[in-house]
Amino acid sequence: MPFLETKNAKLSINKSNKNDIVKLLGPPSTKSMFNNDLWIYMEKKTTKKSIFKLGKQKNLKDNVLVLEINNKGILVSKKLYTIETANEIKFAKQTTETNDKDSFVYGFLSSLRQKIDSPKRLKKVKKQ
Repeated sequence: MPFLETKNAKLSINKSNKNDIVKLLGPPSTKSMFNNDLWIYMEKKTTKKSIFKLGKQKNLKDNVLVLEINNKGILVSKKLYTIETANEIKFAKQTTETNDKDSFVYGFLSSLRQKIDSPKRLKKVKKQ
């Protein structure tokens, strides 16, 4: 049984804390940038295909364990995603359209470009 699947079974919701998790799994592969209490552990196991496939690799296991920890340091939820369950994840198909010319970044960069270019224009005018 792979590492994350085995260790996941040893974690108890509303009982395990941050120290237990670090002791069992080590530091997380990554933490959520939006929420510091979302820890993500990743595991990947590959093998080389046959000689006829020119050494290309095949994924045997590609597991992701997502742990949510409350502000008291207690584990409140855990989700294990495997290759088999990854197809069950539904993503939003909606897209957000932006008007680049009206965006703050576009306006800021345009004004910055104008300020940078203005001394060049002045030098060209003076030389003529």
